Formats: sequence, C-alpha cells, structure tokens
Amino acid sequence: MGGIASQRDRFSIPADVHYLNCAYMAPLSHGVLSAMEDAARLKAEPWNFKPADFFAVCEHFRTRAAKVARVSADNLAIVPSVSYALALAAKNLPLAAGQQIVTLADQFPSNIYVWRDLAERCGGTVIAVQRDDDAAWTEAVLDAIGPDTAIVAVPHCHWADGRIVDLTAVGAMCRSVGAALVLDLTQSLGAMPIDLAEVQPDFAVAACYKWLMGPYGIAMLYVNPKHHAGEPLEYNWINRGGSEDFTRLVEYRDDFQPGARRFDMGEKSNPPLLLGASAGFDFLLEFGVDAIADELGQRSNAIAAEAAKIGLTAADIGIRAPHFLSLGFQDKMPAGLTEKLAAKRIFISQRGASLRVTPHLYNTPADSAALMDALQ
Repeated sequence: MGGIASQRDRFSIPADVHYLNCAYMAPLSHGVLSAMEDAARLKAEPWNFKPADFFAVCEHFRTRAAKVARVSADNLAIVPSVSYALALAAKNLPLAAGQQIVTLADQFPSNIYVWRDLAERCGGTVIAVQRDDDAAWTEAVLDAIGPDTAIVAVPHCHWADGRIVDLTAVGAMCRSVGAALVLDLTQSLGAMPIDLAEVQPDFAVAACYKWLMGPYGIAMLYVNPKHHAGEPLEYNWINRGGSEDFTRLVEYRDDFQPGARRFDMGEKSNPPLLLGASAGFDFLLEFGVDAIADELGQRSNAIAAEAAKIGLTAADIGIRAPHFLSLGFQDKMPAGLTEKLAAKRIFISQRGASLRVTPHLYNTPADSAALMDALQ
C-alpha cells in the first residue's frame, strides 16, 4: 500500500468482491451504517426528539461538511441533490438574451438540463466545449469564456473520463468578464483538494453518496456570501427567523435563519441522512482529503502501470484527477466487457469507449490484481 493502509475491515465487502467503482456509488462503512441505524431509532421514540434536535442534527451535519469543504458552516445549505442545488443557483443568477452558459461536452445531465431550461426561457445559449484528445478540460473552458458569458457551470473533473478543470484559472477568468461560476463537485469533493476561497464560485454542490462516503439523498451546497440574500427554491417554515420557538410559528416572519440556511431543503431535519452523512465526513477527516488524494493517486497510478503492460492507455495525473482512472483500448472495447467482469465479481463502469476505474481506501492489491488478470 502507500501512506494509508487498506480500510476494508470497516466495510461489508466480501473478500471475493472487487469493487473498484466509487465514482458510481461508495459503499457505506460500518460507522455510517451504525450512525444511520441509531438515528432511525429516534423516530421510534419521538418523545425523545426535542424541538431543539430539529436544529442540532442540521448543525452537526453543517459543521462536519464545512470541515471537509474548508469553508464556513454559515456558507453551507442542506439540499437533497445536485439537481435541487443547481435549480436554486439558476433561480438566483441572471441571464440576458444572447448571453451564454459554458459547460463541458458530455457533462452529467443534472448539470445540463437546468441550464438548457434557463437558456430557453431567457433567450440564451448553452455551449458545450470539446477538449483535445490528450488534454485536460481547462484550455477549452478558458477559450470559451468571453464578454457574452453569463454562467460557467462545470465540475472539477469530468464524470466519465476524470480529466480535470483548473478551477482557480476558470474562477479568475469568470471574474474578469463578470460571469458567475457554478460547480458540481460530486465526483471530486472528498477525494481531491479544492480551495473554494481561491476559486470563489457563486454556488458549489456535492452529493454525499460518492466520494463523501455517505448515504443517497443528501448533499451540501456552498453559497457565496454575496448570494445570501437570494431567493430560496421553496418556502418552508424551519428556515425562517425564530423557528426554534414552536409556540410562535404562526407569528409569520419575513426574515430567515442566518447565512445560507435560507436555502435549506424542507424536512431537512432527517437524522438518518444527516448523521449518516456526518459519519462519512468523519471517515474522510480521520485521514484528511490531501492524504486521501495522494493515496488514491498512488493506487490509480499502480493500476495504470499494469494496464499499460497489456496495451491499455490512461492519462497522467494532472491531466486527470488522482482518484479517477479512465482506461482506453487501442481498438474498441470488447462487447459486454463490464458484464463479463461483473460475473467474476469485479465491478467497474463503462463510460463512453473507456473503462472507468475508481478505487478507494477499502480496496486491496487483490482487487486490482483481479482486474488485471481478467483483462488479459
């Protein structure tokens, strides 16, 4: 191994299962499962769940998420999904007729449909940039940003090929032309360091069920302080000022909870999701995102080196994210390959014409060895 030993004993992964597919969905650790089960029992005894607990479980999640994202907890909203967060961003960002929204070619659909809808309603245009075969995405994005750009909506690394976007450079270019920057960090946050204070996005969202090691149905949304007076997507009671006092809820108020809390989803006080996700954050914080990125980079490099011996290609780290490996074939990929691998209990994904291999700390050398043996 490298600097971090395998954490497989903290997951329910049988020895004969070779799961190299964290970009699809992270398995829940024993710690996350235990936190979710304990939290679910709170609903079995609602008399023990006090009004203050509606807020305490949310702030526990928010403070743990803030440590992973390295931002103030006041700048984070609790949302159910990326699509929810991006709809909220679209509601709060201006787009004039003739202006453009810059995206990546073959970007994940949740980060496309909302912008197509906004462009259609406002008379704008969505541009999907193409990268050169051997390049990262940065140059193509920078070349597309100009005086007509209103919004740039991109990830840190592409969900299919793992090729990166230099968000510091893109953020600076956006500011130079007055464009907003919206980020989907679902395929990177928790496995790839990012300095949001340096990038300065308007909005940045990450679902918890992939590299944040948490459950499905919960996500964190960073909201730049300049948007804290914006319009929420829904108008629920708990985000209003003074909602901690349940005896005065019908004294309707126009003010909101502080910071980004006005953007929190309705029924946010869901202990299994919030405390399960928080346990996932704690798993990452135990090692640190920088150390995890280094370790996953070593593991993906080792797989790439073995793959090269059998004629498969992969981009170098720097062009791709360290945790993300896309293996290309000299000819086309054999038909039904992922299904044949699954029959051997080897689980990876096909995205386009490549194999997406995304290990994590629960993997062992036996997992990558099984993959290489099966591919020969």
